[in-house]
Amino acid sequence: MFDKIMAQMQEQAAETKKRLDNTVVEAEAENGLVKITATGNKKILSIKINEKIADDKETVEDLVILAGNKVLKKAEKIAQNETKSMAKNVLPDGFGNIFG
Repeated sequence: MFDKIMAQMQEQAAETKKRLDNTVVEAEAENGLVKITATGNKKILSIKINEKIADDKETVEDLVILAGNKVLKKAEKIAQNETKSMAKNVLPDGFGNIFG
């Protein structure tokens, strides 16, 4: 039984990783002056900086950090939800709540 559960978990984990790789999240700072796009697996896909602030290095750095933290937080929440869903699908009743 344990081997079967482990095999199912590995299969579900691979499927979850694939879904997260294909899930796109976005976040912005200061009404879109900086926009960052990432995957659900927290891989940054793009950073867009509005030309209005492009010459202000300090502001750009601060807003990239702000937007970066926002997008990573969104990606983490999606990853947590996917992990919970996977656990509920694979683990026997009573074990599905070990991930929260």
